[in-house]
Amino acid sequence: MNIIFLTLGRISNVTDSGIYTDLIREFIRNGHSMYIVTPVERRYQQSTELYDNGGAHILRVKTLNIQKTSYVEKGVGMLLLEMQYLRAINKYWRYVKFDLILYSTPPITFNKVICTLKKRWQAKTYLMLKDIFPQNAVDLELFSKNSIVYKLFRKKEEKLYSISDCIGCTSPANIEFVRLHNPTVNPKKMDICPNCVELVDRIKGDKKQSPLLKKLNIPTDKVLFIYGGNLGRPQGIDFLLEVLKANEKRSDSFFIVVGSGTEYDRVKSWYDAHKPQNSCLLSYLPKEKYNDLVGLCDVGLVLLDKRFTVPNTPSRILPYMEYRLPMLMAIDTHTDIGSIALNNGFGLWTESGDIETFMDLVEYMVEDEQRRTEMGKKGYKYLCENYTVEKGYEAIMKNF
Repeated sequence: MNIIFLTLGRISNVTDSGIYTDLIREFIRNGHSMYIVTPVERRYQQSTELYDNGGAHILRVKTLNIQKTSYVEKGVGMLLLEMQYLRAINKYWRYVKFDLILYSTPPITFNKVICTLKKRWQAKTYLMLKDIFPQNAVDLELFSKNSIVYKLFRKKEEKLYSISDCIGCTSPANIEFVRLHNPTVNPKKMDICPNCVELVDRIKGDKKQSPLLKKLNIPTDKVLFIYGGNLGRPQGIDFLLEVLKANEKRSDSFFIVVGSGTEYDRVKSWYDAHKPQNSCLLSYLPKEKYNDLVGLCDVGLVLLDKRFTVPNTPSRILPYMEYRLPMLMAIDTHTDIGSIALNNGFGLWTESGDIETFMDLVEYMVEDEQRRTEMGKKGYKYLCENYTVEKGYEAIMKNF
């Protein structure tokens, strides 16, 4: 089949690792022709371009800044996306017959592109529902349900669900949330399509002998907890800072924070002011170096703002599972990732904001290395059985 994939993810090299590039390669391995539409934000000062890479056709469309920017520019940029994407597709691929239109949230603003291509070629449509907007923004108090902004995006969300032949949700709680809040959506077209990776042989490094830890000035005689990913409002940064402060009272645990995002400057200001001895902040590491660092750590951290009513499934759990790290989660009570981890023996969780329980769980993780090892093995087993690109590919293609 000719498959067009519409994404906000910045894809320039299909051979890179990532939840979308890994899945794209699985489609290519199964004989499909992949056409990818991806943004190149104005900060990079590049024009729209078309090129082939790794067996895929990639169309990079010049857009406004839509990630790690102000909420105003991000909102305007999201609204302009469908016009920019459709114009580029019509210019470069006007006569390519697409059999399947594949897309993910965010954003929810591809409706016109999807409808145009679906009508033009009688193509099938599949939504990979990675987050639920605009409700997640309401949860974080970015705007209210009574605002014009919410009503505008809510209409686009409802339209997106209606034009999608199938909706792949990341977890059972996601399916239930969509079903309860969108009664017009046929539940038969919803199924699980998880965040997934292409399995490779990840080998944990030797912490005691690591030149990387030495270079980063990270101790090798403490249990290393790592958080990697976005540092923004969805992660409940206030609680992260509370945890880092509380951990200063311990002598056997060290927290590594790696990431960027809208709250990074606030986190850095906290580090500059408090100069903690039991944690460090790293603004950026290349993907492979970050993976190497994960492989040297003992526990993976998952953080979500406690105000969320939408059930998120953070993709950052995947590298933790690949490297057989047990997980410690400070999350909201609506997501099911905590219960999935707990019920399958590879993680522990508490509600974000409960510092006493969280620090008790830190102690639980620190006190028994063998227990951490067993939990990590169970996480890897769950990954192999549920979160591989083969599972993701099958979840999509069984419908077509």
